[in-house]
Amino acid sequence: MFASDLHGSAYYTKKVAERFLKEQAEKLILLGDFLYHGARNDPPEEYGPKAVAPVLNALKDKILAVRGNCDSEIDQVVLEFPMLAPYAMMYVDGHDWFITHGDHYNETDMPAHTPGTVLIHGHTHVKAMERIDDFYYVNPGSAAMPKDDALHTYMTYEDGVFTIRDLEDGSPLRELVL
Repeated sequence: MFASDLHGSAYYTKKVAERFLKEQAEKLILLGDFLYHGARNDPPEEYGPKAVAPVLNALKDKILAVRGNCDSEIDQVVLEFPMLAPYAMMYVDGHDWFITHGDHYNETDMPAHTPGTVLIHGHTHVKAMERIDDFYYVNPGSAAMPKDDALHTYMTYEDGVFTIRDLEDGSPLRELVL
């Protein structure tokens, strides 16, 4: 399961944790911007970075996380899982996955890659699923502060299919088959 851009919302972080448990996912991959809302954004619902940390820390053995542009070294003091790497790479079902926040590497500034690579990032707060040239681009949107519509979202991956889901009820909104 993937979630991005929690931006210190205790309310939506709790919803992500609930969905993670309901999905019975193996991993929760967080795409950055965990605790703070940033200078350009209004605080999200139930803004409380101190309340977000214990919710995420309760899942620390299941989390793979990358740093977002609103994350800092001081955040690592309260988070009990590594979150300072700018990207992570995985090999899943015959595809390289390049996982990042999206502020440095993104669909218009893709790093060197093999054909069929899946670029996974957040940052824009806008849901996306598409094939671009020789790679796939997926973005779960924002769990706390969506910018494309009012739907707070997350994403799952199972059996070669990425699915963006409504955070409220888990219903599928969009799919991409690799």
